[in-house]
Amino acid sequence: MSFTGAPSIFPFSIIDEGHTGVALFMTLSGYIFAKLLDGRSISYPSFYWNRFVRLAPLMLIAILLADLERFLTTGAWGAAASFIAVIEAFVEPMPMLGHGLWSIVVETQFYMMLPFLMLASRLSRWAPLIILGVIVSMRMGWAVSIGDAKNIAYWTIFGRLDQFLLGTFAFQNRSYLRSRHGVAVATALGFTLFYYWFDIAGGWYGLDDRGWHGIVWAILPTVEGLAYGLLIAYYDGTFSPNNAGVSRFFGNAGAYSYSIYLLHFFLVFRLVRFIDRDIMSLSNFYVACLWSLVCFAAMVPFAQICFRWIEAPFLKLRRPYVRKQALPPPHILLSNRSEVVPAEDQSTGTARATDDGNKRPRFHPRARLATKETDQNAICM
Repeated sequence: MSFTGAPSIFPFSIIDEGHTGVALFMTLSGYIFAKLLDGRSISYPSFYWNRFVRLAPLMLIAILLADLERFLTTGAWGAAASFIAVIEAFVEPMPMLGHGLWSIVVETQFYMMLPFLMLASRLSRWAPLIILGVIVSMRMGWAVSIGDAKNIAYWTIFGRLDQFLLGTFAFQNRSYLRSRHGVAVATALGFTLFYYWFDIAGGWYGLDDRGWHGIVWAILPTVEGLAYGLLIAYYDGTFSPNNAGVSRFFGNAGAYSYSIYLLHFFLVFRLVRFIDRDIMSLSNFYVACLWSLVCFAAMVPFAQICFRWIEAPFLKLRRPYVRKQALPPPHILLSNRSEVVPAEDQSTGTARATDDGNKRPRFHPRARLATKETDQNAICM
């Protein structure tokens, strides 16, 4: 539900403008895929197949649930039309699909561009920023001359590409942000103050995209991607949380986030009406925030069931997409120990498998693992 004005505690403006969560996910996707693919030879057909079996099953369920909801409400059943609309959305410039499906389309469009973006990044570390500058300039020109900057910036790859690119750039420059606590605090403070102003100015519901307001909407994806990219890179390079307690809970929530995202649309508005009508008023913003935590916690077990019975079975169909590369001669490995990418787990000494089943080769008996691996299953949408 929407609230008039902005929260008196300004950092809560991020929660009040909850749509920015999509920007966080898009930036995180760019960062993690850059981390997964960096410096590796990729079989993109296998990569795309893995993305398909990861996203398509639950997406199919969401489409059927949306049509069932429409049938129960209006008596009209249009599953075939819905599937056609989804297929058409992949080539449309503005995929206006409900129940969060539009963001799946935008992310898929990013996947199709990924090989070219990774190639450009290898040619120049500044390539993401160059592409970004061109896109932002075009979007600002669109905002001034045509308008409709809000829809372009929010619903399309033309607006969301900023966040993928800035996530990629943040990964490439993550070493500069390691333990830079002052930079992280300044970024978080500046971003929350920006969103506080944005919220006061009208936010998602009240700020139109005419005149100079159009410029605000045109640069909003860039501001979000820059802030989230800096904070993600800082966190990834500075902290190493263990897989227990609170970290384990949020890790599991991340694994189930795709289910939470796609399925919450069928529940959230009904829950708001139920709580506001039958339990207590949600007119107070902070009370609504507390209830949102309760509802989120209640959603996690439900999402776990969906993950286990709908998503996980299809994950067995994934294929290795990292191509094996020939090893250099042993004398080169022994003379360049610092350049070896070890393959043994420090605790067990056994070769570890990547998420796609690729086992890293054992280079030398004394080689030890010194890197963190990112779980590609965490990319859930």
